[in-house]
Amino acid sequence: MKTFQSGSNTWHTYDKWPPPGAVATSLYLQSEGVLTFEPPSEGNAYREYLSDPANPVPYRARPISPTYPGGDWPTWETDDQRFAVHRPDVLTYVSAPLDKDLVVTGKLEANLYASTSGTDSDFVVKVIDVFPEDAQDAAWKADDGPAPGQYSKSLNGYQLPIAMEVRRGRYLKSFEKPEALQSGVPVLWNIPLRDRDHVFRKGHRIMVQVQSTWFPLIDRNTQEYVPSIYQAAKEDFVKATQRVYCTPTMPSHVVLPVIGGNPGHSAR
Repeated sequence: MKTFQSGSNTWHTYDKWPPPGAVATSLYLQSEGVLTFEPPSEGNAYREYLSDPANPVPYRARPISPTYPGGDWPTWETDDQRFAVHRPDVLTYVSAPLDKDLVVTGKLEANLYASTSGTDSDFVVKVIDVFPEDAQDAAWKADDGPAPGQYSKSLNGYQLPIAMEVRRGRYLKSFEKPEALQSGVPVLWNIPLRDRDHVFRKGHRIMVQVQSTWFPLIDRNTQEYVPSIYQAAKEDFVKATQRVYCTPTMPSHVVLPVIGGNPGHSAR
């Protein structure tokens, strides 16, 4: 199997997939909004946000450019995610700068312990590579500084999405027989993030964003269970309080297939 490894921007050939050296390694979401390779021990039990279907998180920064004809739909999965990081309905978790390269090759997944005040919900998880603020600063070291707009077009602070996926609550137990969630009861949301081959470079940070809308890429969830969202009335769409837990017994985390040894000291 041959893959293009993002981050290192090199081609790699593997005899087996996933590679035998890939070790499933948990990266934990902490209540302070940080990511560490150490499980949670104390602190607040959860972080929460209010999800409003009438004000959904867009899948791209607004104004959203046309997709076809001649649009940039093929590249949206590399769009800078900074447009979402300060929204009140997006939880952000970020690591310290890595002290060495972190190679991630194989299947990624998220395991969220989460609850909703409604009876149906979506949870979207994004794994993001955060570039240093001085990743590309040579252009404005001159006395006159950067030209207007130049910094925003650079790689400085760029938030590159590596894996993004959604899970719909009504299908947690079965895709054939949807059912309502129990309001306010935390449950495990396993969210496959598919196969990846990426290097988080030394000095970069790892970020995880959690949200409940991703419009219009994913249709809006009513957040109160109805037999068919496609036949829902306007009044069926309600706001819901979403909680993501981070305790020793409910340790929300993403699983990274790490190659090259224990990264435990790299993202504290």
